[in-house]
Amino acid sequence: MQPSGLTWTVPIPDESIVVSGGGKRLDVDVRDVAVIDSTGTPAADVPATVSFQMSWRGRGRSRHRGRGVAVGPGDPQAFVGRLFSAKAQGTFSGVSGAFTFSSSPTPRVRTIFAVLGSEQTGTLIPGSAGCEACTHAQPSMPGPAEPW
Repeated sequence: MQPSGLTWTVPIPDESIVVSGGGKRLDVDVRDVAVIDSTGTPAADVPATVSFQMSWRGRGRSRHRGRGVAVGPGDPQAFVGRLFSAKAQGTFSGVSGAFTFSSSPTPRVRTIFAVLGSEQTGTLIPGSAGCEACTHAQPSMPGPAEPW
């Protein structure tokens, strides 16, 4: 994030995100998203585009996390989630004026830490969101979270 507070947080089209394998696979493919290449001086900001492809693959069995409504809404455990340990990989590229860059798809990198899953915050638990994957993550009252 720049001192100005500028970040590359932009909506991406729903069709760029594909969840499959019962929630154990997530693919994101975004092409030529318009962003601003910020130097910290608004007069020097340059329109740019970025593209990225990311894949997460859940491994093993899911783990239920959070305590839902068993704790107060301000408690860090006021959520329920169904999470998998995961492997992640991806590529990233961009164009800013005459400058271009891209990540190298090789050598393959080792995932240090990745998690894939769905969660609901404490404010959504009583009303239940319309997410099928989230429905599976709602045990009546989950126990305390276990460490990874």
